Amino acid sequence: MTTLRLSHIFALSITAVALLGVLNSAEARDRHTTVTGSNGKTATRNVQRGGGDVSSSTTGPNGKTSSRQVDRSTDGTEATVTRTNGKSASRSTSKTDAGSTTTLTTSGGKSATVNVTRQP
Repeated sequence: MTTLRLSHIFALSITAVALLGVLNSAEARDRHTTVTGSNGKTATRNVQRGGGDVSSSTTGPNGKTSSRQVDRSTDGTEATVTRTNGKSASRSTSKTDAGSTTTLTTSGGKSATVNVTRQP
């Protein structure tokens, strides 16, 4: 009889740990990854997520870093990518019930806009 109860407690404990893992996956989290090639050189990537926003940076074996920043809200999204040479591109999207407008802009100042209209 004691063995049966202990097995139930053990099964409940395993279930609780599994549920905690699922619940925690919805929260903000940071990730750090390092990759080492066969030549011994490494590259690293850092990612922070929270509330729909994402911030990441990648550093290659040459020490140069690129980054990406995305900020999301119910009204739209702002995103910027910066290359290893320091040049960047951005995307800005605003949303309404009638549709959305997205503008892409390069570090050279060139831009393009897309308008989307939703049909009622």
